[in-house]
Amino acid sequence: MRIMGLDFGSKTVGVAISDELLITAQGIEIIRRKEENKLRRTLARIEELIVEYQVSEIVLGYPKNMNDTLGERVEKTEEFKEKLERRTGLKVTFWDERLTTVAADKAMIEAGIRREKRKNYVDQIAAVLILQGYLDLKGKSVNNGEDNISEK
Repeated sequence: MRIMGLDFGSKTVGVAISDELLITAQGIEIIRRKEENKLRRTLARIEELIVEYQVSEIVLGYPKNMNDTLGERVEKTEEFKEKLERRTGLKVTFWDERLTTVAADKAMIEAGIRREKRKNYVDQIAAVLILQGYLDLKGKSVNNGEDNISEK
């Protein structure tokens, strides 16, 4: 079984999948939609990926503001989480995603990816960073005999 990481944006969802050992995260795609509230095809694609990769859990980026307040994007993300749980029957855990987009952009700059192309990959790389952070903490918790990953 694997864990899926999602970076939920207004018109895209970056998707990452863990390896079977739950050690590393790999980006697999960006799901795009024309309108923010049109989620039917997005949810259907996520379901297809869940089956294809035998996903047992989902980690969803939680977009808090830098000052730790909750903005409009948080409300939409919470609604998306509810839809995901209802539709897939899987546990969805929030993961603080602050600065993941900045880190993703920095990694692409360091890799020499041109500015025009970076926007095509940033959501997928952000999903990898969200999932990798979760996997790293989960691995430490298991190694320390703990299993207390935060829900928010």
